Amino acid sequence: MEYRYIGRSGLRVSPLGMGTMTFGSFCDKRESFAIMDKAYDRGINFFDTAELYPVPPRSSWAGETEKIVGEWLETKPRDSIVLATKVAGAASGWFVPPIRHGMTAIDRFHIERAVEGSLKRLGTDYIDLYQMHWPDTVVPIEESLEAFDRLVASGKVRYIGTSNDTAYGLTKANEASRYLGFARFESIQNNFSLLNRRFMDELATVCRKESISLLPYAPLGGGVLSGKYNGEFYPPDARYTKYLGDANPRIRAQGEKYLNKKTLEATALYMEIAQTAGMSVTTMAIAWSMRHDFVASSIIGATSVDQLDETLAALEVTLDDEILGACDRVHEAIPYPMG
Repeated sequence: MEYRYIGRSGLRVSPLGMGTMTFGSFCDKRESFAIMDKAYDRGINFFDTAELYPVPPRSSWAGETEKIVGEWLETKPRDSIVLATKVAGAASGWFVPPIRHGMTAIDRFHIERAVEGSLKRLGTDYIDLYQMHWPDTVVPIEESLEAFDRLVASGKVRYIGTSNDTAYGLTKANEASRYLGFARFESIQNNFSLLNRRFMDELATVCRKESISLLPYAPLGGGVLSGKYNGEFYPPDARYTKYLGDANPRIRAQGEKYLNKKTLEATALYMEIAQTAGMSVTTMAIAWSMRHDFVASSIIGATSVDQLDETLAALEVTLDDEILGACDRVHEAIPYPMG
């Protein structure tokens, strides 16, 4: 296994990381354990979760994923795993998290409450990478960074990262850390896939110049790039099939972002490229995500252990210039299908 460093940290991670956001909702504890065991046995050492998981976010579910991951951690040597989790983003933004009575903020109080809860549920005394799930539009980033820095100084957290952030947000945060002498964000976890190349417009330059690592989530476009959806059939138990029929307009909007005419048209073309290359589109999409120099670990997901076969196969694949060029031409024909 080729291990990569996250940013300028001492964290060495596998080029694929195991995402856990479906554990406790779309798959039960037994299946979740089987998924994590299979990933671990293949050399995956990076596991990512959040206090808000599983999805879709519900007050009755929040924290269940961390509990499942915590029970599984008891079966493995703790130091063999790079464990990441997140503090829920601020209620001032695009979404009000159904935890702490909808009053979340990225301030000292909420960060400390969140990390104590995560440590308890995960059954560990430290978190390797603690991430802001999304930025706070009200609390100054300097205040947030001071709270994160205290966690690093206390030993409860080794390194910090951000998620769902912009080039401006990441740059301002790390310049503030530099000026104030606080721990800086070593990573950013944003959406990045063949269906969503927005990261390459500006953020990739920030990552390269500042030695910050992207930890892409949804490298399969939320499962759309697997080819399981098409214009005539949406699997009834699939995540975005359920999202499109959800009563919550925010959740429906998420479904429409991932699952629309352009994403399906692009996926059909990517499937043709993969078939010509003699591999599954799932394997090709994951291999494409992993290949970028600013990526430390692409975060994969699963709702069943069998789904990992085609995903993990990407560890053995190097895409040649012909395949990469064909993928680029799809993007030129159907740019930014997720908007």
